[in-house]
Amino acid sequence: MEDLNVVNGINNASSWLVKNQDLLIQYAVNIVAAIAILIVGMIVARVVSNALNRVMKLRGIDATVSDFLSAMARYAILAFTFIAVLGRVGVQTTSVIAVLGAAGLAVGLALQGSLSNFAAGVLLVAFRPLRAGEYVDLGGIAGTVDQVQIFSTTLRTPDNKTIVVPNGKIIAGNITNYSREPNRRVDIVVGVAYNADIDVVKKVLGDVIAADKRIMHDKGVTVRLTEMAPSSLNFVTRSWTTNAQYWDVYFDLMENFKRALDANNIGIPFPQMDVHLYRTEGASAKAE
Repeated sequence: MEDLNVVNGINNASSWLVKNQDLLIQYAVNIVAAIAILIVGMIVARVVSNALNRVMKLRGIDATVSDFLSAMARYAILAFTFIAVLGRVGVQTTSVIAVLGAAGLAVGLALQGSLSNFAAGVLLVAFRPLRAGEYVDLGGIAGTVDQVQIFSTTLRTPDNKTIVVPNGKIIAGNITNYSREPNRRVDIVVGVAYNADIDVVKKVLGDVIAADKRIMHDKGVTVRLTEMAPSSLNFVTRSWTTNAQYWDVYFDLMENFKRALDANNIGIPFPQMDVHLYRTEGASAKAE
C-alpha cells in the first residue's frame, strides 16, 4: 500500500510538472534575469561612481564634493537596480514604491537624527565651509578633513587619530578653518620683569622679528605693551607669515625671543607674591 502511494505521488508530481513546465521555465528565467540585473547593477553602480569621482577630481572639483556626489550616484543606481529586480520577478513596482514611500515616512520620523545628518551633509557640500585636506576646529575637535560623507565627516588628528563627527553637530556648531586663507598672523605674548626698560624690550623683540625672512613685513609688525600683570610686563608681538610656515615661525620666534632677552639681561619673571608682616602693640605686649 505504501509503495502504491509513493508511486501515485510521483505520478502526480510528474503530471504537475508537465502541465506547468512553461510557468516554471518562465519563473526560472525571471529569477536568473533578476540575479543578472542585480549583479550588473552593482557593477555599474561601482564603475559609474568611481568614474564620476575620477572625472570630477581631474576637472579640479574639490575632493569633498566629488566624494559626496559619487556616493549619491552609486546609491541612486542601486535603488533603481533594486526596483528593476523586483519588477523582473513579478512584483508590482508601483505598489512597492507606494509601500516604500509610506515606510520611508515612518522611518524618517524614527530616524530624524540621521536625516538631519544627511541634510547637514548636503549643506556642507553645497556651501563648503570645510574641504578635504584643510585643518579645522569643529567645536573643540580639531584635525585635518579626510572626507565629508553622507552622514558624517572624518577628521585626522596631528597624532594620527581618526575622528568621525556627525554632520548635524558640525552645522549646529562653530567651524574654525585654519587652512582656508593663505596667510596667518602669529601672535606671541612675552612677559618681562617690571624693572625692564619698555623701549629696550620693544627694540629687542622687534629686531628678532625683523631678522626673520619668513615674516611678511609689508603687512605690518606690532610690538606693544599689552598688560601690566601682577608679576610681569606683557608685550604682544604680531606678525604675518604664510599658512604653511606658521608653526615653524611661531616656534622659532619663541626660541629667538628668549635668546635675545637673555643676551640683553632682560629677566623673564616667575609668579611671585610680596608678603608684608606688621606687628601691633597689643601683640608686642602679649609676647613680653
